[in-house]
Amino acid sequence: MNSEPITVSIRREVDPERISEATAWVQTGVNLAAKYPGFLGSGWVRAGEGSQVWHMLYRFANEETLDAWERSAERTWWLSMGEGFVRSERSRRRTGIEGWFDDPATGSVPVTDAAASAALEELPPAPPRWKQAVTIWLGFFPVNLVFTLLVTAFVPGWNELEVVWKVLVTTLLLTPVMTFWALPFVTRMLRRWLAPAAR
Repeated sequence: MNSEPITVSIRREVDPERISEATAWVQTGVNLAAKYPGFLGSGWVRAGEGSQVWHMLYRFANEETLDAWERSAERTWWLSMGEGFVRSERSRRRTGIEGWFDDPATGSVPVTDAAASAALEELPPAPPRWKQAVTIWLGFFPVNLVFTLLVTAFVPGWNELEVVWKVLVTTLLLTPVMTFWALPFVTRMLRRWLAPAAR
């Protein structure tokens, strides 16, 4: 049994006429999952304002806690509530940070356990850890440098703050920047280097 944290990435196509229902449905799923032991967090975004493609991530402490959620009656009920407006689904499982380096899914598959399993089996291997580390550093260094220079120049008293407070503020502000902008950008730029076999 895998004892590492596991991230599940899901791509869903949603009926564009039922966006408000889908929004409430997705949030209900997040709220239900959050009650389960081992839940480490989740997030979801739409590909664009008019897009019917939605992306969701959720993370559990290990395979055992993830399986408990995925086999639960609450999740089964929740999935059944989305059958009217979720048109297709593709899911992936990753341990560690490998999921950041997955090629974005462009196709879709019917919502079935068999299809989800097949999609997982088709995943290319993650890039070597050293390439992942270089990619993360290439995104983190310039973002952190610019942030530090700007804050030091424009926020009075910043240099007098204790290290703990500086790190807290920095990580709170830069984590979304890294997650939604810097890492996806750097990963796209390095796609051929990270996964040469896929090209």
